Amino acid sequence: MSWTQRIGFGAGDLAQNLIYQTICMYLLFFYTDVYMLGGDAAKSAGLAATMFLVVRLVDVLWDPLVGTFVDKHNPRWGKYRSYLIMGGIPLTILAILCFWDGFKPSIIYAYITYVGMSMLYTLINVPYGALNSSLTRDTHEITVLTSTRMFMANVGGLCVSAGVPILVALLAWKEVPSKTIETALFMGLGSLPAFIFMPLVPAIKQKVGKKNMFYIFLSVAIIGMALLYVISKFMNMAENMWLVYVAQFIKSTGVIVATGYMWALIPEVISYGEYTTGRRISGIVNALTGIFFKAGMALGGVIPGLILAATHYVPKESEGNALPNDSNAWFLTMLIFSLIGLALLIFCFSQTKERVVMNESETKNVKVSDLWTEFLRNRPLRVVALFFITAFAMMSVGNAAGAYFMNGFDQQAPLAQEGIRWLVCVIPALLLFLAMFIISKYELSDEKIDEINKAIEQRSKEN
Repeated sequence: MSWTQRIGFGAGDLAQNLIYQTICMYLLFFYTDVYMLGGDAAKSAGLAATMFLVVRLVDVLWDPLVGTFVDKHNPRWGKYRSYLIMGGIPLTILAILCFWDGFKPSIIYAYITYVGMSMLYTLINVPYGALNSSLTRDTHEITVLTSTRMFMANVGGLCVSAGVPILVALLAWKEVPSKTIETALFMGLGSLPAFIFMPLVPAIKQKVGKKNMFYIFLSVAIIGMALLYVISKFMNMAENMWLVYVAQFIKSTGVIVATGYMWALIPEVISYGEYTTGRRISGIVNALTGIFFKAGMALGGVIPGLILAATHYVPKESEGNALPNDSNAWFLTMLIFSLIGLALLIFCFSQTKERVVMNESETKNVKVSDLWTEFLRNRPLRVVALFFITAFAMMSVGNAAGAYFMNGFDQQAPLAQEGIRWLVCVIPALLLFLAMFIISKYELSDEKIDEINKAIEQRSKEN
């Protein structure tokens, strides 16, 4: 594949991150500190936590339906890439509306916009995930595609994590206070290591092996989280911000490499399923992994709200904080990011061409129950699914908590401060220990995958 095609494919993840990462990182803050969900600041965090859980329960039903539909149909614009356009336009609209306070404070409006946005995200994300395995069978090319995709995803993550605080401050205050710059730098360091380490992933994996690469970088992430806890607990953060930045960089380096490469495991379990059953149900597999990464996000989305409520988090006045409470500034920021995201989805559509997909005789027999049948007989898929739950729970907790860690942290009561520390450091570290145990059970080496793909190609030629 050419680099234009690889970058075009990666643009899809960049687009989704511009839109969805803004939701993941800042929607909880918007609900608690700006929108005042339910009209009562003290109840906002708990109400948001409940809503995030309900939305993920809807996803459990919706994702397999999307995966089955995608595998059974062949739209004229492409089996998987068509949805980049068909889902991209309405997704953009609803994402923007999530940050509109025209019906403030309405729980019903929040549910409608967030549920709708999440369902449309699935309609794009499931077929986009299947694109990876439909573009090529070559293991090395898949690694390059995954590295490119994760690199560009982190470009989006950097734009969101560092760009949103700066843009919303400019739109609200017409200037960027020093606290906002500190917050932007801290949040941006969550994505910055991607530009250093993700291009090196193929070489690192070749040098130390797939499992060892996971072990090394998961351990690095845990070390960074431990440092953040110690610094925020026993030191004056304002006087030691450089130490906070170092710890955040260390944590993010581990998280980015370990969670970024996990997407390369999906084409492997798809090939394994095709090898054992003769059917390449990419949409079903991506829907299944989608259920599990959203289960992780559900867990990660509920925990911050519950802990903030339990530790009596109270929103502070915008003055003196890093993030403003101006609802118009948040709406315009989401508008800008979403429209850029839509343009990138269109570019991704223009550069992707599917080569490895099921034919019509195979797709007509695809049904929703295939999702659970494949889960039960595909052991590597079960391992990947559990890893996704753990990894996305960790990321969701940490992403949502970052805004609170750097925005008026020292103004909170000691109990609320400790709750935020647990969200940023302790709970994510415990989840990463679990992730290390889970990935130790993964059995598909690169050599095994190469053998499987050769056998599939040989079988295809014989048929």
